[in-house]
Amino acid sequence: MQLTHYNTNFNKRKFPITLVCDNVTNAPNIGSLFRIADAFGIEKLILCGEQITIGRKITKTSRATEKVVNYEINESASKVINDLKTKGYQIISLEITSESKPIHTVQFSTEKPIALVIGDENFGVSESILNISDTIIHIDMFGQNSSMNVVQATNIALYEITKQFL
Repeated sequence: MQLTHYNTNFNKRKFPITLVCDNVTNAPNIGSLFRIADAFGIEKLILCGEQITIGRKITKTSRATEKVVNYEINESASKVINDLKTKGYQIISLEITSESKPIHTVQFSTEKPIALVIGDENFGVSESILNISDTIIHIDMFGQNSSMNVVQATNIALYEITKQFL
């Protein structure tokens, strides 16, 4: 029998993970990020960029999770990251670079809270944030394309990180 929202018995949990979105602006992507922030029990979602508003296109995709996920909107991702770093967060950026490590090889510290940074749909995580990141991770890919949708990549990353907290 397939279970519904009403008869699943997953344990509700919060993980010390803040998802920082560096200029993710596509409304359906933001809506999907609310859903996975809820699904993975992350502490907070921080949307960074200019003119981000929670409108109908976002709420259509988020399926009301914007009402239960702790979130804030901030213009500067760099300022947010610097603030989190001073508060003791480990800064982990999800980006393919010459220095990035395959996510499946990384042992995440569960001693300090994590700020997972994801980037702009076209340009990725900004250079200034990559430069102050404690770790840069990527997802190995085996096809023709060199990147995947930011939401799909975030799903994989949050799965890998949260399972280390279990």
